[in-house]
Amino acid sequence: MADTIILTENLTKKFGSEAAVQDVSMEIPRGSIVGFIGPSGSGKTTTVRLLTGIYNPTTGFATVLGQRPAAFTRVTREKIGYMPQLFALYPELSVWENLNFAASIYGMPLARDQRFNELLEFVELDKHKKKLARNLSGGMKRRLSLAATLTHSPELVFLDEPTAGIDPVLRRKFWDRFAALKANGQSLFVTTQYVGEAAYCDKIGVMVQGRLLDNKLRTPTELRRDAFGGEVVDLFTKERLIHKDLRQLRGLPFVRGKVERISGGNGVRIIVDQANTAIPALLEWCQQEYVPVESVEEYLPPFDDVFVELVKNEPVSD
Repeated sequence: MADTIILTENLTKKFGSEAAVQDVSMEIPRGSIVGFIGPSGSGKTTTVRLLTGIYNPTTGFATVLGQRPAAFTRVTREKIGYMPQLFALYPELSVWENLNFAASIYGMPLARDQRFNELLEFVELDKHKKKLARNLSGGMKRRLSLAATLTHSPELVFLDEPTAGIDPVLRRKFWDRFAALKANGQSLFVTTQYVGEAAYCDKIGVMVQGRLLDNKLRTPTELRRDAFGGEVVDLFTKERLIHKDLRQLRGLPFVRGKVERISGGNGVRIIVDQANTAIPALLEWCQQEYVPVESVEEYLPPFDDVFVELVKNEPVSD
């Protein structure tokens, strides 16, 4: 338990008769980046608000840094940073003044200049410290929010949709910064609607209609494997495989039963146990069957496709 920074058991939050979060159980280790992925309204923000003590659970419980959020001491709160979805700083204050305000909330000592300069350089706002927040672009406001969240060097950082509405280049920069925070020993809990951002996380939770899918956190590799029932290999041959060939491929011991043609060529996509052992075995089969090969390689499905596969059998509410 010493390495567990967040623990929940059947965590549930209802508003009236509607469950925004239902029976979420998970254990999150220290020093990791955990991504909660799902569409708008799936319960990601409510989960963050439960874990930060903004909401009390209807049933179930959570511990964060070893304490129930409703009973956080001041010392525990000072170990947590929270970046909400919407810009929550003061538009009439400058970038520097907003950082000063955030630092004061956490009781930081007055010798803050070095820390602020480091943060503004970290988020590339060091040349804008005197600019009023209302005059910042949307992306700059997101960067200022991140800097304010990090003023007190929190041990655990909650980031609720930190990359929403910003361009792909800035999104990648944000994730580079998140990786730097992890390297510094901090733990991050990140919510996002951008399924592709799963690639940057150590563990991923898929939220569907208030539930954590299978009550399970997965690595990116596990996410793909669970979605498709194994790893994926693309085999391209010089001549189109006939039905007999496809039947033989499906019968090979390392094939998980699914062999589909790839449109627009002489390729087939095969689900296998392990790509690194299946590829040499496929080459051997092709040689035995006198099938000339153009290429054979592991295929990594985009996470958008992975998400669709994972949730396609989930019931859809009205």
